[in-house]
Amino acid sequence: DFYQAYTSSFLTDGLFVYIPENVHVELPVELNFTQNKSVTNRQVLIYASANSSVKIIDQYESADAHYVNTLNNHIQIVAKEGSNVHYSSLDQLSEQTTGFIRRNARLRKDATVNWALGSMSNGNIIEDIEVFLEGSGSTSDVKTVAISNHQQTQVINVHVMNIGHNTIGNIFQHGVVLDQSTLTFNGIGRIIKNAKNSDAQQESRILMLSDDARADANPILLIDEYQVTAGHAASISRVDQTQLYYLMSRGLDEKQAEKLVIRGFLGSVLTEISNTEVRQELSETIERKLAQYGN
Repeated sequence: DFYQAYTSSFLTDGLFVYIPENVHVELPVELNFTQNKSVTNRQVLIYASANSSVKIIDQYESADAHYVNTLNNHIQIVAKEGSNVHYSSLDQLSEQTTGFIRRNARLRKDATVNWALGSMSNGNIIEDIEVFLEGSGSTSDVKTVAISNHQQTQVINVHVMNIGHNTIGNIFQHGVVLDQSTLTFNGIGRIIKNAKNSDAQQESRILMLSDDARADANPILLIDEYQVTAGHAASISRVDQTQLYYLMSRGLDEKQAEKLVIRGFLGSVLTEISNTEVRQELSETIERKLAQYGN
């Protein structure tokens, strides 16, 4: 497509991670990217051969918070038969960064790709996550935690397509909007014709803490087969006043009570992230974001 052609034509750097057949990588493979160019067009290809397994942890941050720059990032995962990939990412790009990040995966028979994504950047970011469950018995869970603050705009699109028989695709997103920021969750679960006995579930929930913020949660199910299971849930809400009153009656001020409610709201996703290091890093980043909100 146009984006793929653009990043290929103006490629600035790339990375290829190859896991041979029947190899199980015990320690996580850590990829750390620092944004220090005015324009970056990057491609990352992760190829997991048949019956292999690997944990990928990548982080994106800006070298200088005051440096105006643009990021185009394309991460592709190829999961062959029986492979298992745990992909975790933490985005912490600066307020001066404008970025488009595409992550996609193609899964063959009985392959698994689980995603744990922390969208904690301060700049204007669009993220596209695409998962193609091509092989029968393939499975993918996409778990996303996002916080938007200041005048930031974040849009996160997750599209999971069930193509093979007995495939499972789950989308689980929780976000918080502060100040005058905007956060949009678009979740698309699609089961194509003949993808029998497949399952597509999604949940998108956003917590608003400002009258000037904007939030959108758009769940979409496209079902072209009868013998399937599918469902979705979406909500946009303010902090529960009963919870605030209870916490404030125990001696907390309003800001402290709000932060505690936010931690509990995002914690339901964090507990689903199996990698301890990623979960801890995400928790610390959330604390830093909430500290800025408190100021």
